[in-house]
Amino acid sequence: MKNGFPEDFLWGGAIAANQTEGAFLEEGKGLTTVDLLPTGEKRFPIMLGNLPSFYPIEGEYYPSHEAIDFYYRYKDDIALFAEMGFKALRLSISWARIFPNGDDVEPNEAGLRFYDNLFDELRSKGIEPVVTLAHFDVPVHLVETYGSWKNRKLVHFFEKYAKTVFERYKNKVNYWLTFNEINMLLHLPFVGAGLVFEEGENELQVKYQAAHHQLVASALAVKAGHEINPDAKIGCMLAAGMTYAYSSNPNDVWDAMNKDRESFFFIDVQSRGEYPGYAKRFFQENAIELTMNEEDEEILKNHTVDYIGFSYYSSRVTSTDPEIQENTTSGNVFGSITNPYLEKSEWGWTIDSKGLRITANQLYDRYQKPLFIVENGLGAIDEVNSNGEVNDDYRIEYLRAHIHEMQEAINDGVELIGYTSWGPIDIVSASTGEMKKRYGYIYVERDNEGNGTLKRMKKKSFEWYKKVIDSNGENID
Repeated sequence: MKNGFPEDFLWGGAIAANQTEGAFLEEGKGLTTVDLLPTGEKRFPIMLGNLPSFYPIEGEYYPSHEAIDFYYRYKDDIALFAEMGFKALRLSISWARIFPNGDDVEPNEAGLRFYDNLFDELRSKGIEPVVTLAHFDVPVHLVETYGSWKNRKLVHFFEKYAKTVFERYKNKVNYWLTFNEINMLLHLPFVGAGLVFEEGENELQVKYQAAHHQLVASALAVKAGHEINPDAKIGCMLAAGMTYAYSSNPNDVWDAMNKDRESFFFIDVQSRGEYPGYAKRFFQENAIELTMNEEDEEILKNHTVDYIGFSYYSSRVTSTDPEIQENTTSGNVFGSITNPYLEKSEWGWTIDSKGLRITANQLYDRYQKPLFIVENGLGAIDEVNSNGEVNDDYRIEYLRAHIHEMQEAINDGVELIGYTSWGPIDIVSASTGEMKKRYGYIYVERDNEGNGTLKRMKKKSFEWYKKVIDSNGENID
């Protein structure tokens, strides 16, 4: 039995353009959906598809507009990542930096040049870019003009965007992901797919039609990527986490399986190349009729992904007992019955390191393709003490436990490419828009209202993670 992490294991961190870059209209960039998400009580309704305006509203604070100013500070931040010994940085390209409106005839050269410089900087430090094409940002023009992913035309626009960046960066990027947490479309449809619902619209029908368009677009991106660079590895990405049955009641077990299938559906199509039988039954029983082109089934079948990327923050619990259902907690958008055996984070997310091993085994058993853990971390309120230090031992404890279970999964026979923990530097929270919900090894002086110098400072976990990487996961104490 092999023991420990592979020699070429990709240790690093993960960020997203819309949560780090800022410079939201600099050098020709267009508005994206995330640029319309304010902080406060209006944020969540918009994330669900209730958009009040296609333009930022005066008086609202939009954290993505400046974020942590990575657009101008990336060299300094990458130097800190290199100091930790990063082998990889997962990041995303902002679609609207390349095609400001999404349907432009020609790409924006300034946007292309920015990512050229960014990837060059990473490579100069020996850091492999792992690049997501769509990380929760659709050009607003595509939403306003076409209805976003409701419309088949977005397949063409996305394919053109993918071909453009594949061609431009074919000598700089070897690892790609098509859609970030593609299953989030069902839970936060505006965030996942730019969907805005009209009164009386069949929302379930709209979601799955949009999902079909994204799945076809993903397959066409895989096709284009392999044609442009046959050595490129192109993956999909799932917001993962096992759903446990609250009891051994068969009804609970069946409900847990169906909740998992709701998410697996997307990866089943992207990895296996066809719609599973359980999805077809679901469509039939819910009067969902997908409009497909004649060639879609062939496209999906012939252009499956090379690997499965996934995020893991927590497990979930489900029950069919109405009394048990009243005892719920939050957890990365996915609601869950409270698990009496586990603790929770300050944001109510269940902390379940063993669940990472279980999830990795389940995904590998299901798909038999390499896995890449591209998000995992603990959001917490970090305090700077009187000595100017952040002693985030709770984060170290969380990550240590998860890395241990990751090693156990490898010993189980799971093929893992790498581990990029979420938010190696403090960034804007995707769900709440907050800065006080911090994940990083690097503290960023910024508050929820946008005040602060944006000064960077190493936390205690910085040196700890550096030691982990240097020992290739052997020294996690």
